[in-house]
Amino acid sequence: MRIGFIIYGSLDTLTGGYLYDRFVVEGLTGLGHEVEVISLPPGSYLRRLCSVFSQGLWRRLLAGGFDILIQDELCHPSLFLINKRLRRQADRPLLVALVHHVLCDEPRPRWRNMILGLVERSFLATVDGFIYNSETTRRTVASLFEHNRPLVIAYPAGDRFGSPLSAEVIAKRTHRPGPLELLFLGIVIPRKGLLPLLSALAHLDREVWRLSIAGGLDFDPAYTARAEKLIRELDLADSVRFLGPLQDGDLVSILSTSHLFCMPYAYEGFGIAILEAMAFGLPAIGCSNGAAHETISHGTNGFLLDPDDLAGLAPLLLQLHQDREQLQQMAQAACSTYCSRPKWQDSIEAIDTFLRKLRELPDTI
Repeated sequence: MRIGFIIYGSLDTLTGGYLYDRFVVEGLTGLGHEVEVISLPPGSYLRRLCSVFSQGLWRRLLAGGFDILIQDELCHPSLFLINKRLRRQADRPLLVALVHHVLCDEPRPRWRNMILGLVERSFLATVDGFIYNSETTRRTVASLFEHNRPLVIAYPAGDRFGSPLSAEVIAKRTHRPGPLELLFLGIVIPRKGLLPLLSALAHLDREVWRLSIAGGLDFDPAYTARAEKLIRELDLADSVRFLGPLQDGDLVSILSTSHLFCMPYAYEGFGIAILEAMAFGLPAIGCSNGAAHETISHGTNGFLLDPDDLAGLAPLLLQLHQDREQLQQMAQAACSTYCSRPKWQDSIEAIDTFLRKLRELPDTI
């Protein structure tokens, strides 16, 4: 099949969502499909919304000879009207939304999400099928837009680097004296919850923890500036370090030397970083909102906190700092969770099977 794959910006962007997209493109290509990446210009929501009137994109999609257009759902501001026009064409490609998470479900004022939801619902109503990255994402879309259209849940995998550490190495790391090495692995934007994490950590003795923040700092410069200011105000400069976006080798290094994945206030549509961290034996502290609960079993391979429970983090970290045997048990459980989950090849094959079957179905909309 000839497949168009629509994203904002570049597949090389270092985020979990783009990593997923990149694996899908490479995997479908490896299975014999011809995949063309169609990159739309990124920018503010208003700029993306205005691009819906792009005649160049319209002509490209019409003339591309595509059997299927896989559309990253976050591109919906640029596509909701174009999709409606495409649906009126006699010989058109099938439209498939790849949903990482729903924009209007992110933590923000309710009135703003209501406005964003109008456009998002309009987009969702135009597609022929859905690829979801988690059951949580599927349920979120269902609550926003009821449908009976074909779908597949293709979970992200954590096997990008394999499982490189032995149980002996993980045990030795767990019992290493000194503060707990906490890893925040994600871009610095409000949805990832860095500000509340910093506020929660400020209540705990600095000898107990040290935080490394690995991820892009330029996605929301104003939010990054607020984080840097808060670090100064809370006198955390000696305990917090920004590493910026890491290439594979440096990422493997920080995953190998950290004790805990710590993003307890992040809203995730799945959270690839959680599973990749567990491949290195890192228990995870995540948020009860979003899909982290699909990977984290509270008290077994990590902990879940409510998004407003800033007081709940310090006791957990102090407990693990003092009881390294418990930390080691949770590290082993994290490794077991990683081993039990689908690998990237499994997910790509599930998407391939779904797309082939979708081509055989009559129009149901």
